[in-house]
Amino acid sequence: MDITTYYIEKESLDGLLREAGNGRTQLPDFQRGWVWDDDHVKSLLASVSLGYPIGAVMMLRTGGETIRFRQRPLEGAPAPHNAERLILDGQQRLTSLFQSLRLRKPVRTRDQRGREIERWYYIDMQQALDPNADREETIVSLPANRQVKRFGREIIKDYSTPECEYDAMIFPLHKVFKTDKWMEGFQEFWKFDKEKIRFWNKFNRFIVKRFEQYQVPVIELGKDTPKEAVCQVFEKVNTGGVTLTVFELLTATFAADDFQLRLDWKERKRRIHSYSTLADVSNTDFLQAVTLLATQKRRDAALRDGLDSNRAPGIGCKRADMLKLELPDYKQWADPLTDGFEAAVRFLHSQRIYEAKFLPYGSQLVPLAAILTVLGKKWESHEARERLARWYWCGVFGELYGGSIESRFARDLPEVVGWIRDNGPEPSTIYHAEFAEARLLTLRTRNSAAYKGIYALLLREGACDWMTGEESSIQGYFDENIDIHHIFPQQWCRDNGIESARCDSIINKTPLTARTNRSIGGRAPREYLGRIGNEVPCDKLDRYIRTHLIDPAHLRNKDNGFDGFFAARQSELLDAIRKAMGKQTVPDAIDEGEEPPTDYEVVRQDSMASDEHLQDGD
Repeated sequence: MDITTYYIEKESLDGLLREAGNGRTQLPDFQRGWVWDDDHVKSLLASVSLGYPIGAVMMLRTGGETIRFRQRPLEGAPAPHNAERLILDGQQRLTSLFQSLRLRKPVRTRDQRGREIERWYYIDMQQALDPNADREETIVSLPANRQVKRFGREIIKDYSTPECEYDAMIFPLHKVFKTDKWMEGFQEFWKFDKEKIRFWNKFNRFIVKRFEQYQVPVIELGKDTPKEAVCQVFEKVNTGGVTLTVFELLTATFAADDFQLRLDWKERKRRIHSYSTLADVSNTDFLQAVTLLATQKRRDAALRDGLDSNRAPGIGCKRADMLKLELPDYKQWADPLTDGFEAAVRFLHSQRIYEAKFLPYGSQLVPLAAILTVLGKKWESHEARERLARWYWCGVFGELYGGSIESRFARDLPEVVGWIRDNGPEPSTIYHAEFAEARLLTLRTRNSAAYKGIYALLLREGACDWMTGEESSIQGYFDENIDIHHIFPQQWCRDNGIESARCDSIINKTPLTARTNRSIGGRAPREYLGRIGNEVPCDKLDRYIRTHLIDPAHLRNKDNGFDGFFAARQSELLDAIRKAMGKQTVPDAIDEGEEPPTDYEVVRQDSMASDEHLQDGD
């Protein structure tokens, strides 16, 4: 944004509030509502009465070609026509001053406890002229009926008529810009007493004139300021300190064309969130996927028209790309993309991922849904599913979707679609994915995508419950409360000197029902298998255990052979990961005698921060 596109001037407070009252100055629809409480309002009025600065106000001139936001007036103001300026910063201050100084009706605000109240604002005239008085204490806040009551019943002070105001010597601040009639009534009430006239003249000179002459610095952005600049400026200078989301900006932009994005998303959210796997999909996720699809369409059209690939518009879904999204783009892709998210559910269920809390990367849903939207029914063939699954698991075990990943999204969409639909080259996500074998030793909580990935992989490989023998399915998954539990219990590991790094590793965990886990308790494997064996024939139980990539002989070892079990299961899990990724894992690069790593960077935080709540036998 060129520096010549904004201006700084001082404007009178009276003029700013007058423009708010006639609708020439309004708010962009993305602004939050007015939230200041009674104490904030009184403090602000005290500052103005002293002539103290209250900070600059930032405005955006309307009428430009680059952005059009839906507008709304300040609370309590009419909106007779389109605004000439929109308030970007200073909403709370200007609304507080407009309501208390110009609205001529009680201000609807909140008390210290957050309860809604209605208040008129006055200033104690005598105290205000006392140089030793605290100016904030001279601002009087009265209820809507302008009566002060004891215990809510007995009236102890009444200011409900002008005569009461004159007698109490309190001035109604909503008349500060039109004082003539009140002044005449004041002088008449006091029978034109010379002392009272002198008093009024002094109050007018030192208090009223400060309101009338008060100047506010106004920074005005030009009408052609880019939308992304408006967004960035708003976030940097807005005194509320609340991040402005792309969704809010686009909501205001689309509303200018009479499209209610918030209502549209509310219905799509209800549909999308009806699936447990998609419970965490946000409006930003949805808009990112729409932007991917819209920018790919623009690029494809440019290439078909003969534009060089280096000059054709790129595919992207970064913030700036999303802010350029137009309403026709959204309308074109929103319905197909909603279907694409539902197709993502079917794909994830085929990979035995049923809940958001076990989804390795929520972020990977964005390119997945976009890819499935473009592929349509073509993703359902066996070969297409195999390729899609390989891309998915490479992303999970390569741990490629943590941090800033919009550029990867932009590569995934054309590359995966081209690989599946047109038999193009393998996607870069597959090429760059690597899984270090030593990584298994560090996977101990759901903080990592790979941990959740192995859990889902075991379900996909057909892990059966040890007591029921039932393979994982959507019905069984929820009915039986399947979760991940220790194989060699934590208590047993502590008693037998097994270090926590190996005890809590994913290598020593597997998906089991709550009922089976209660049978395990804190016992040695050969003991709890004996208990389970009272209900399940030994040959069947061993077959069920093998579905978890575990050799039952290691669990039945009378010497409780943890080391043998651990090494064999580690090897089996690595084989399953290689199969899912369709490529080799990376051998350990640990010098002889060096301890394996016990910590690893957390790549994704979620509500399931640890597995401590999954104690053996819980």
